[in-house]
Amino acid sequence: MLYSIRRYKIIGARRISNIFWASTIFLASIFFSLTGLASFWSNSSLDILHNAESIQFWPQGLIMIFYGILGFIFSFYLLLTIFWSIGSGFNEFNTIKKEIRIFRWGFPGKNRRIDLNYSFDEIIGIRLELKQGFNEQKNLYLQIRDKREIPLSRLGQPLTYSKIEEQAAELAKFLKVSLSLSN
Repeated sequence: MLYSIRRYKIIGARRISNIFWASTIFLASIFFSLTGLASFWSNSSLDILHNAESIQFWPQGLIMIFYGILGFIFSFYLLLTIFWSIGSGFNEFNTIKKEIRIFRWGFPGKNRRIDLNYSFDEIIGIRLELKQGFNEQKNLYLQIRDKREIPLSRLGQPLTYSKIEEQAAELAKFLKVSLSLSN
């Protein structure tokens, strides 16, 4: 067969947007913490924004330190998900073995490897879900006989309507299953 195995790579948490937000939140938390500490010590040498003298420690300075700590925690969490590459993996469709393999990396622990295998006999079809509006979503699902739907979409890689429709049709044709569309 010409193309008997297809593998679609999934990026997961190692996206440029996650790196940008982790860096931005980390830098903002530094500024919040320093401004809160400068208001406590009434010391303008720590004041980055030159306004800590006008901020009272109780309650504004304390709240800024609290937001700074929350920012450190959240940016550390984002950096760990990027480092561990949470959600990355691949979708593999093999017509020689007549099986589908969906692999993802999860959080560290005994269940870090998420490895799902399905035979072609278990597959009912491919479903393309389109939600339009402010938060537009285009998702691709693998429909299994036991009424489960496994997401196949590549998160973090926004595709145009025509591109995801083309990918869904190509995949349904490759697997020789039906393609359904839901809004």
